[in-house]
Amino acid sequence: MDEVFKALADPTRRELLDELFREDGQSLGALEARLPMSRFGVMKHLKVLEAAGLLTTRKRGREKLHFLNPVPIQQIHDRWVAKYAAPWASALGALKDELEEEQ
Repeated sequence: MDEVFKALADPTRRELLDELFREDGQSLGALEARLPMSRFGVMKHLKVLEAAGLLTTRKRGREKLHFLNPVPIQQIHDRWVAKYAAPWASALGALKDELEEEQ
């Protein structure tokens, strides 16, 4: 899980994930064209994302396509966000019910 947090800590890597969310299965060249950095810089960021399990790759001919893997992000949400959000959601539901009863 530490690798996922490390990968998500960098704004460029988050931007790459956003690009893959927008259009999954992009090549290195397509991703490089969207960022103001060298091909090698993009490759280094993709390597970190792949090591964290946030993306997967598949070869298509000479191209290597990159695909978003949202599972680690969902696991972080389930572990860190959901359990803290539940009491707030419950309290808001109770408040809604109470306000509707007064009308």
